[in-house]
Amino acid sequence: METGPIVRDADRDDVMAICRFGEEHVQAHYAPLIGEEAAALQVRMWWNETNVAGAVARGSVVVADDGGHLVGVGQRGLDGAEHVIYKLYVHPRHRGGGLGRRLLDVLIGQLPPGTERLYIEHFVANERAAAFYEREGFRVERIDARLGVVWRVRDLR
Repeated sequence: METGPIVRDADRDDVMAICRFGEEHVQAHYAPLIGEEAAALQVRMWWNETNVAGAVARGSVVVADDGGHLVGVGQRGLDGAEHVIYKLYVHPRHRGGGLGRRLLDVLIGQLPPGTERLYIEHFVANERAAAFYEREGFRVERIDARLGVVWRVRDLR
């Protein structure tokens, strides 16, 4: 019997909890990497109610629920025709136990049959994300130095 957080599709009742998760954990995670102002901007842009509610309504968001407490979020989307993971975050107390991999596996399982590759992006300074994605089979495709973002790809064939 599995214990610990349950990974499930997010629903509209999760929207505000997802927004709070971004405010409480994502901003704090990014501030030392990209600066306070840039981290706050990321949260305002991508973790706001409008953005999150739209992604949830499209069925693009999964959450890790630990007894009614949100402890992880994953979100996929499209960049043109390419499938991309835009969010994959685990609460600091739940890191290292495989929850990130579980969120990733659920997101991959939601992709249309025949999807050949999956992209992710992360800030260059986010070495923890770089190591995780490397372990999960994502290779660097390009670095956007202007934005300070690494784009990685994983073949799914």
